[in-house]
Amino acid sequence: MSATSIAAEGTPSVGTLALSPKGRCVALPLSTYGGIMKGTLAVTGDPEADRLLNTEPLALVLGMLLDQQVPMEWAFLGPSLLRDRLGGRLDAAEIAAMDTDEFLKAAKGPRAIHRFPSSMAKRVQEVCAALVEHYGGRAENLWNDGVSGDVLLKRLKALPGFGDEKSKIFVALLAKRVDVQPDGWREAAGPFGDDVPRSVADVFDDASLAKVREWKKAKKAAGKTKQD
Repeated sequence: MSATSIAAEGTPSVGTLALSPKGRCVALPLSTYGGIMKGTLAVTGDPEADRLLNTEPLALVLGMLLDQQVPMEWAFLGPSLLRDRLGGRLDAAEIAAMDTDEFLKAAKGPRAIHRFPSSMAKRVQEVCAALVEHYGGRAENLWNDGVSGDVLLKRLKALPGFGDEKSKIFVALLAKRVDVQPDGWREAAGPFGDDVPRSVADVFDDASLAKVREWKKAKKAAGKTKQD
């Protein structure tokens, strides 16, 4: 099944109007899973950056995209850094349409959004372009149409930079931290759907972050992966 054939159709719903940190009026996305998105992820050490992740679907998607080869705190701080450098908001259509050199400047900072800002800036723009092409430019349209866990996983895997493991972790992240729990989400998430503290999906405070780190360290020492 192609990305086009599984893409959401129609325009997204928007909810309550709110002020962004820079005073711009923005529409908060509605969710079929309980109204305005409000998650419980606490991973960056920055309350405002965590708030963005928990209320802005695009920020959550981009944080997951950046979560490779760097600590989780750094990866999920990236969307907040970008927002602050892009006029106080994250907009997939605007990011996709930006000149690549200009967007790279925003990605490099300082502080850079990733250890490899050039390659990840390109990937961010590719993901935003895919969201514009297939989901009306709204990240929440990946899951907001009552899609099953299996189809959600397929949609995620079709995004640039989202392989099998990253997509499964994101399914679990949506279910555990954002209460987006489509039918079959545990099966789609694979081992990340269990209660073992094995990924960012299991982080909701400093103590849980420490548990995930300890678990990963133990698995690495035993020569095993996060899915074992």
